[in-house]
Amino acid sequence: MFKVYLSGEIHTQWRQEIELGAARLELPVVFSSAVTDHDSSDAAGDHLREQSEGFWRDHQSAKVNLIRTKTMIEEADLVVVRFGDKYKQWNAAFDAGYCAALGTPYVTLHDENIIHPLKEVDAQALAWANSTDQVVEILRYVTQEQ
Repeated sequence: MFKVYLSGEIHTQWRQEIELGAARLELPVVFSSAVTDHDSSDAAGDHLREQSEGFWRDHQSAKVNLIRTKTMIEEADLVVVRFGDKYKQWNAAFDAGYCAALGTPYVTLHDENIIHPLKEVDAQALAWANSTDQVVEILRYVTQEQ
């Protein structure tokens, strides 16, 4: 099975679109992702200790979330990094940089209106897609048998 990690914005259904497209084509792909429930992600470290300041709560939970993110990126054959235009996804940019440092192939997924701020991220990507259908087509191609 080809392992694909889906990174990035959590406010749209792009993950489900890719998963459904891959299932429809019966691609030999298994998907993983960060925790996409915002409140759960923000509370990932709350069980460790109560924090009186928001910064330290975020810091603590980010580290717990990073256990999952690092492990899944390191195990992935391909990472898809989605950038939306509504929020600044610093975590997605970090994931792309981590992929670049590891040599893990990644594809970016974003609209044309944010090409400029993502030029360095896209420069290291092996492809830039602007639709989930394009990502599914990449998956079809890279998993096809010769």
